[in-house]
Amino acid sequence: MQSKKDSDISRREFLGKSIAGLAAAGIPAWLAKSAEASENEFLGKPVAPKVKKFGPNDTIQVGVIGPGGHRGGYRQGLHDGHAIAAQQGCKIIAACDVDSVHLAEACQEYGPDCKGYKDFREVLGRKDIDAVVIGAPDHWHAVMCIMAMKAGKDVYCEKPLTLTIEEGRKITKVWKETKRVFQTGSQQRSRDIFRQACEIARNGRIGRIKLVETHLPTGPTGGPFEVTAPPADFNWDMWLGPARWTDYVKERTHGSFRWWLEYSGGMMTDWGAHHNDIAQWGLGMERSGPIYIEAKGTAASPCENSYNTFPEFEIRYTYADGTPLVCTNKGPNGVKFIGEEGWVFVDRGHIEASDQKILDEPLPANAIRLYESNNHARNFVECMRSRKQPICDAEIGHRSASVCHLGNISLRLNGRKLHWNPEAERFIGDDEANLFVSRPMRGPWKI
Repeated sequence: MQSKKDSDISRREFLGKSIAGLAAAGIPAWLAKSAEASENEFLGKPVAPKVKKFGPNDTIQVGVIGPGGHRGGYRQGLHDGHAIAAQQGCKIIAACDVDSVHLAEACQEYGPDCKGYKDFREVLGRKDIDAVVIGAPDHWHAVMCIMAMKAGKDVYCEKPLTLTIEEGRKITKVWKETKRVFQTGSQQRSRDIFRQACEIARNGRIGRIKLVETHLPTGPTGGPFEVTAPPADFNWDMWLGPARWTDYVKERTHGSFRWWLEYSGGMMTDWGAHHNDIAQWGLGMERSGPIYIEAKGTAASPCENSYNTFPEFEIRYTYADGTPLVCTNKGPNGVKFIGEEGWVFVDRGHIEASDQKILDEPLPANAIRLYESNNHARNFVECMRSRKQPICDAEIGHRSASVCHLGNISLRLNGRKLHWNPEAERFIGDDEANLFVSRPMRGPWKI
């Protein structure tokens, strides 16, 4: 086994070669220094950037990392950038994408002041950028979020926030240390009907909660897919980043990356990060999690170069007070809180209840009131100015992703019942399950 001393030497040698290579390629000196700073952080010498104060008339300048585009059919980062640019006093001045076609689209849409980059570290190196929107695939989120916060940027990151539970724990740690404003893109929290459903549940309007149901779509199946050479205008190695190396398959990228466990978690993290977030909000468990998990579902495809997430599933979570949450691909898309005295169901189009009075009668003056935001992007921008935290901060985003990861871990272990400690964020008495809490990253990337 390689010793720590030897591994430190090898990392320094790698960095030395990397920095020399960057200089030879004409990359700005700051980029070489950022690699050196990253190594210093790894060796215990963290950088603590100052928190910038924005005046009411200051323009907040934003960079978008991973906007996506028409070629891949995934444009969430582009959409989020537009939503933030639409807020008063905000401007997009940089975009970064490893797909040159998508990068050109983004720069054209954001206007002449937007400069394009193919390496996100160049965006983070710009001192005139105050915040970043991260719309890259899930396996990149932790690296980008942590580097952005350490570079002094506020962060808006798409959901699901992480690929693994350990990544979320580390994002949360850096968020607390750097005191950055951090918004996870779980925009359902900024819809009044979802907040109403959660306030009904939290205030006992339907009695003690007996069961919560989250209904997600069924995931796709497909493959084996053809291995080809990557397009000349697409940097496949950079797209993979911290994920293990594999030959290029078009279906691994852009919108369909979500159906590969190497990069995402399937429908469980795609829609589950939305609906399970609302379920935990309504239960008052948004900064904790369940203690038991048991799953059943359709086995992932065993074929190489095929979608390998779980298209069909039923996960039963149990919280410390005994309340169960069932997440399934069956039934109408949405969230249902079922109490001893009625129920309430909410989706993106409407809210309904077992009795209309549950919705119509106002809650009492002493009722529990939840964080109110009516525009997710505006909430982020307002918080950048006030230095308060948004409605879906880093820890909430981490916990909402974690409950989905827990379901996937049970599925990957053939549905066996797992005992989880949400404080320690470890499985109790199950070494095999704990192996899934993290996963190795392909060098030189690390968190």
